[in-house]
Amino acid sequence: MSGSTGRRITEKLSDDALRGATGRGWADWFDVLDAWDATRRTHAEIAAYLGTEHRMGGWYAQSVAVGYEQERGLREVGQSSTGDWNTSGSRTLAAPPERVLDAFTEPVLRGRWLPDVDLSVRGLRPGRSLTAGFRDESGEAAGSVSVRVEALPDGRTRLGVGHGKLADAAAVARYKAFWKERLAVLKAVLEERG
Repeated sequence: MSGSTGRRITEKLSDDALRGATGRGWADWFDVLDAWDATRRTHAEIAAYLGTEHRMGGWYAQSVAVGYEQERGLREVGQSSTGDWNTSGSRTLAAPPERVLDAFTEPVLRGRWLPDVDLSVRGLRPGRSLTAGFRDESGEAAGSVSVRVEALPDGRTRLGVGHGKLADAAAVARYKAFWKERLAVLKAVLEERG
């Protein structure tokens, strides 16, 4: 399994935190799921079983299901339950939601922080979200991008970018680093003074 795409959920959610919230640690939950023959089940079935039979809250049920799937080799870090490869990035920006989305749709503004990339906007909900096809600097199709913005009470905007339909774990690692760098540049561009 490739560790280059990020950390496993078992590394992000400590055994102590899981035990405090659910009454069991990772190894105990893996034993429960093995006894239930969870390797033959879908992600949705595993999460539903944890929620229904073990009264586990939705976020923890999803987390334990993902942790189990990663531990048993059913998915890698960066891979969805359907087998798709995805990554994401986020930033909080001192700009209104409309201006943040303009940074994805206006070619001149986009060129200042996302040069040599072609986004073909497929859907736009002003002030809320957009979806787009993504072509890299070589002109090759490289998945799709979904962008969500949320206005915060202090006038800033929370931005989330999801990059899906990637080719493999190597593409996930590449675009995770890419979005981290590009969103830092976007922040600088949108927060320029003068």
